[in-house]
Amino acid sequence: QLIGIWYISEWMAMGKPPAFQLVELGPGRGTLTEDILRVFKQLTSVLSTCDVSVHLVEVSPKLSEIQAVMLTGGKVQPSPEDESAYMKGISKTGIPIFWHRDIQDVPPGYSFYLAHEFFDALPIHKFQRTEKGWREVLVDIDPEVPGQLRFVLSPSRTPATQNFIQPEETRDHVEVCPEAGVIVQRLASRIEKDGGAALVADYGHDGTKTDTFRGFRNHKLHDVLSAPGTADLTADVDFSYLRKMAQGKTATLGPIKQREFLKNMGIDLRLQVLLQNSGDTATREQLLHSYDMLMNPEKMGDCFNFFALLPHHRLVHPDKKDKPESKSPLPPVAGFNELLLK
Repeated sequence: QLIGIWYISEWMAMGKPPAFQLVELGPGRGTLTEDILRVFKQLTSVLSTCDVSVHLVEVSPKLSEIQAVMLTGGKVQPSPEDESAYMKGISKTGIPIFWHRDIQDVPPGYSFYLAHEFFDALPIHKFQRTEKGWREVLVDIDPEVPGQLRFVLSPSRTPATQNFIQPEETRDHVEVCPEAGVIVQRLASRIEKDGGAALVADYGHDGTKTDTFRGFRNHKLHDVLSAPGTADLTADVDFSYLRKMAQGKTATLGPIKQREFLKNMGIDLRLQVLLQNSGDTATREQLLHSYDMLMNPEKMGDCFNFFALLPHHRLVHPDKKDKPESKSPLPPVAGFNELLLK
């Protein structure tokens, strides 16, 4: 819900454009989009002049079916071959929804992008600094144990070693996700050209961590090389790399820890309202448990980060340096500064 508020806050700060697209990358089961649409519905009076549409970038046929049931009650139709979307429908709140296989299929236009636990699932290259220079970490078959995989270092430099290591790199072990770089470049180009903003929420670091590649199965850590295909594989997002890949086309904010972002977004006030409105103890306990999960530094509070791409003019007036006194100050960016509740 607070992410939904963030988009509305940014839409207002940017002068309430007449239309926007909400574009989610890898929307999972569709629950986050549903929560955001509920917020949009509650604030219909604010958004009444705005033409809103939702665009989901999803490659999995199975997940797109689950999303369709969640968001439209299953009322969707396949799109004609010549259209950029492969499926479309109307949300339960009356907003048109389109499904695309690639971000490049999303029509141009003023858009708000959302990537929540998206970048951490993309494939990475791993590199190790050695006495002979950088070597790529590769996966090999273990000659000692039949059917078992193992990590090995490349005997010499690989094309990836030459292309993906920054010359100023100080770490001894680095993970690079080239696909994330390409997607961020596309987002930055679109925001620069058409306006809008992107919000990235994910496990990550600002270019400080080294070996974060791990597997999860049934919510427990799982060896990434055993029983391939049966576990979720993830690597923390390197936000310093995303910042570099934006190539200055947009301004970037963050990464900021989830607990700071949500605190700035007014989560404490929201919790109080929800507690006051909940009649039974079980609901209250569930709310407090969820709040703790999101905010506790030991849980999600510190390991989850928020990062934003915004047009440069959102942070600096284009003509500010000539006539500093003529322009009113720009509203702060919610989440990254305290949300001013007027």
